[in-house]
Formats: sequence, structure tokens, C-alpha cells
Amino acid sequence: MRSYPTDSPQAAARLLATALVADGNYSLTEIRALDRLHASRRLGLSPEALKDVLDTFCEDLLTAAGGQWTGSAAMDSTTREQLLAEVQDPALRAQVVELCQAVVQADGHEAEGEAALLDALIRAWRQWPHTAHASRPVGALS
Repeated sequence: MRSYPTDSPQAAARLLATALVADGNYSLTEIRALDRLHASRRLGLSPEALKDVLDTFCEDLLTAAGGQWTGSAAMDSTTREQLLAEVQDPALRAQVVELCQAVVQADGHEAEGEAALLDALIRAWRQWPHTAHASRPVGALS
């Protein structure tokens, strides 16, 4: 897995990409949610740069899994911890969690892999209790 500088827009965007493919794929509904929330701009990237991070992340996942697509839910805990460690700034972490939650909830279904990712973010960063995220409506994110 490639690494990005700590607190870089790419490191934050990769965590968003992790949420996007946590259930094994991403939908047009989830992409539209990113557009509606201006995710790329909020992370300091152009829409094209955000897409590049997503593409690169998917390539890295395929390489790590020996060419078998499993999405990010099957990512080993060491790799996940490495990706989480690349975002240290509390404000950026809060933004990443909000955007990840919006992506996960965009299609009206929270898959097991998506729930596991959100739990991992919250546990690793110990920013807020799980209930604070679970009860926050998506519309409150912008």
C-alpha cells in the first residue's frame, strides 16, 4: 500500500475511498453524495484528484489481495491502522468521519463492511462515542 504525507488531502481522501468501497463496490448514489457534499473541495483536492486517489487505492487493494477484488472490508488491521495513522489533525479526522458516514448512509443501507469501517475510525481515533455518529443525520454534515 502506498503512503501519503501525514494530514495530506490524499491521506484523508484515501480513507474516504476506504468507506466508498467498504461493501465491495460503490454506487452512483454514493458518488452523488460526495459531489453534493463537495467532498473533494473540503479535502483540498480537485474532483479529478479525488478520483485518482480512489483509483490508486483500488489498485493497491487488488495488488494486496493477489488480484482478487474484495473491497476494503477485507483489509488487514495493520494496513488499516497505517492508513488511519496518516491523518492526525483532529479537525481533518472529524471531516473524514463525517464524509465517510455520509457515503455509508447515502444509499440507505449500511453494509457490514461499512459499519466495521466506521467503528474502526471511531475506535482508532477515539474522537467521539459511537452513538454520536450513529444518531447524526446526514443532512447535518454540511
